[in-house]
Amino acid sequence: MNFYTTILGSGAALPTTSRHCSAQVVNINGFRLLLDCGENTQTQIRVYHQKLQSISAIFITHLHGDHFFGLPGLISSMHLCGRTAPIHIYAPQGIEEALSLILQVSGSHIDFEVHYHELTHTEGSLAIFENNYCRIHAFPLVHSVPTYGYLIEEKPRGKNPARSYAYCSDTAYTETILPYIDHVNLLCLESTFNNAFTSVANEKLHCTAAQAATMALKAHAGSLLLTHISARYKEPEILLSEARAIFPNTVIASDGSQHGINYFH
Repeated sequence: MNFYTTILGSGAALPTTSRHCSAQVVNINGFRLLLDCGENTQTQIRVYHQKLQSISAIFITHLHGDHFFGLPGLISSMHLCGRTAPIHIYAPQGIEEALSLILQVSGSHIDFEVHYHELTHTEGSLAIFENNYCRIHAFPLVHSVPTYGYLIEEKPRGKNPARSYAYCSDTAYTETILPYIDHVNLLCLESTFNNAFTSVANEKLHCTAAQAATMALKAHAGSLLLTHISARYKEPEILLSEARAIFPNTVIASDGSQHGINYFH
């Protein structure tokens, strides 16, 4: 696999001993980026043998703690390990103020440049990153604070067609994002609840597994990866079965699992 994601945290707001808060390392032909950075991400990076200093860009979906509370520790550890290369952080507006304040009041000194790219658009898909390996677009999700999904598109190599990976967490069920994730190879969607908690999901602007599967079906996705699993599910097979009833090509994330972004057959 030369385009794949490694799950560092697959849980929802409350971490458990088996599911940490949201974080993934995506490897695109050797280029590594981090999606979300929940509490304890830096430890999970070590546990699952990822290369801390090889991460050059971080993409935060929103500023709820379970998606960015790991950033101060991660940045500090990068400094303590001798990092000199800059890091780029893409996140909703407010990330620079939040992180800068924490580093300031803690007396943390960082010897490398931190470049903040704050997202403010409220409609449509916006190109925010490009290098020799991939292009990345951000698009608004539907949640209680400004939240963005990210579409990562591999640049084609040789005769191979480009593959794509979309990461959407957290969000209520919405069809507004379908044009931005149409025919994505792998769609990673939050699935905090099962059908019995549909009203709770709607109230809290989260998704059920069935709602995630419905979006995957309507987006003509190649496969679906469920994540952001509520701590109430010790055995999350109920989420998987409810999703597969609608979209059979579904798997569920677990901490440490790796998922390749495969070509359509």
